Amino acid sequence: MGINFGYVRVSSKEQNLDRQLEALKQYVTDDKYIYSDKVSGKDMEREGFQNMLKAIRSGDTLFIKSIDRLGRNKELIKKHLEWFKAEGIRVKIIDLPTTMQDVPEGQDWVIDMINNIIIEVYTSMAEQERNNIKQRQAEGIAVAKAKGKHLGRPSLQLPEGWGKLYTEWKAGKVTAVAFMNEMGMKKGTFYNKVKEYEAN
Repeated sequence: MGINFGYVRVSSKEQNLDRQLEALKQYVTDDKYIYSDKVSGKDMEREGFQNMLKAIRSGDTLFIKSIDRLGRNKELIKKHLEWFKAEGIRVKIIDLPTTMQDVPEGQDWVIDMINNIIIEVYTSMAEQERNNIKQRQAEGIAVAKAKGKHLGRPSLQLPEGWGKLYTEWKAGKVTAVAFMNEMGMKKGTFYNKVKEYEAN
């Protein structure tokens, strides 16, 4: 008899896995067979998921709460679902009741047909949601820029003539002391500004 495995995923470390773990409880009784990730679902190179693939065997069953927990890339999800099927591993998606049904031997094609239709719809929805998130982020950035908000690293405030004197100082044409005096800076402030300027 095969083992029941579970897989749970959220997109960031701040998010909580409890809701998914609660849903898996009645199907996966041993916590050591539940694998988890707290990363984006854009690809399948996730530590928990990859470790689960190494442990699961033919005859085992994998339970997940919803199709988008597996990932958000339609082609990769389909590819892995085909791999599970080829390896003799049953995938049961709690939010898709059809996938949870057991059928008499020899009638697997009925479930496969229904599941393929549902998976096509759900994976498309998961991928669309990911595209929507990216679009909303891009629109938010565009709006912020239009309002004059600076995004990313704060802009460096430097006195007028800094660039020219910095070049001359680096070329050995002026001393550091002369540079500081010209900029009206104390030694500590001066070297902090140099550091920031070079980092930018």
